[in-house]
Amino acid sequence: MTQPKKLFIKTYGCQMNVYDSERMAEAMGGQGYVQTDRPDDADMILLNTCHIREKAAEKVYSELGRYKGLKAERPDLKIGVAGCVAQAEGEEIMRRQPMVDLVVGPQSYHRLPELEAKARSGEKALDTDFPEEDKFERLQARPKAKRGPTAFLTVQEGCDKFCAFCVVPYTRGAEVSRPADRVLTEARDLVERGVREITLLGQNVNAYHGHDRGLAGLIRELAAIDGLERIRFTTSHPNDMDDALIAAHGDCEKLMPYLHLPVQAGSDRILKRMNRHHTAEAYLKLVERLRAARPDLHLSGDFIVGFPEETEADFQATLDLVEAVQYGSAFSFKYSERPGTPAAERPQVPEAEKDDRLQRLQALLVRQQRALQDAMVGREVGVLFEKPGRRPGQMVGKSDYLHAVYVEADGLARGDLRRVRIVESSPNSLRGVLA
Repeated sequence: MTQPKKLFIKTYGCQMNVYDSERMAEAMGGQGYVQTDRPDDADMILLNTCHIREKAAEKVYSELGRYKGLKAERPDLKIGVAGCVAQAEGEEIMRRQPMVDLVVGPQSYHRLPELEAKARSGEKALDTDFPEEDKFERLQARPKAKRGPTAFLTVQEGCDKFCAFCVVPYTRGAEVSRPADRVLTEARDLVERGVREITLLGQNVNAYHGHDRGLAGLIRELAAIDGLERIRFTTSHPNDMDDALIAAHGDCEKLMPYLHLPVQAGSDRILKRMNRHHTAEAYLKLVERLRAARPDLHLSGDFIVGFPEETEADFQATLDLVEAVQYGSAFSFKYSERPGTPAAERPQVPEAEKDDRLQRLQALLVRQQRALQDAMVGREVGVLFEKPGRRPGQMVGKSDYLHAVYVEADGLARGDLRRVRIVESSPNSLRGVLA
């Protein structure tokens, strides 16, 4: 009996890349591949890359260098690069690392089996097009294997905003939304296989237009699916948070009280230079409306410090905005240039100033996160249990507010959704007892 070929995928970056890696694994499963967690055991290594973080391309080249020995030992091993770095670098990847057999962009990974076959025949395979066909329609149906209790589901890709610091419009293309009926079909399939919580994904997910009532309309239809208990979505742009979506946070019980709403900066001057098309005041008014609809809403955000030409006064405006909002969690980064983006050509803030500002911002965000987490003690929350904890009899899951919660109790199983009373707050998690 022929042994199945083995596929190792290393995933970088965002949740959308996690989803894409799952779909690539499923596509290659139709070609006789099974996944392995060991690159030295693989017949094919695939790096699914992200271009958001600093020196993303160089990190990919460094990772590829680690596989030179494996390729030398086993010339039949196929090595591929997928995702946003693949889209941005294209043929340059093969020029710098000739051992790479295939390069495929994020809009073309439905063609991965064809590219793999081409590579197996001894040719180099490259596809970084933005094809007209819907890649989701070309992908094979998901296998009916049992799933964990949570899943990602991509509903929108690309971005038309062209923020001055961002490569997404160049690597993922223009905004495209999947038709609602196809999203609903995939969601029902996931629920049939054990999923109880779905996170809707998009580079600009609340710009979704695959439903005649937008993302709010899609969420309400998803909420009607029996067995689907929780709905989340990420990542949002403030300018696309419409009245219907705000209302859904107040009256759609299955939509969880957690929202990732990036602002990036608190200075109107910097926001304009970033091409964000909103002001700090507009963002704060939006937060007020959201909290009026759902008073217990936990907010998360993204922040860039040291953006070109940012002054200390500009940075202080960011601190002031953070103080006003009181975030439950946040992601903060030093600005780093992305070749080809407008901001990369502007006067840069000295690295030492970036470091100092980042430390000050992160200290404030950590204080807020810990304060809101400590305030959970004594409250009762829903927890969807996902996996065993580190100690015998312990299970860990996520609360309605996306906190990690540990519980020690007999009879808890993966996929259980239970009410839990929080009794202790630690730096990165909460401990609870069944209510």
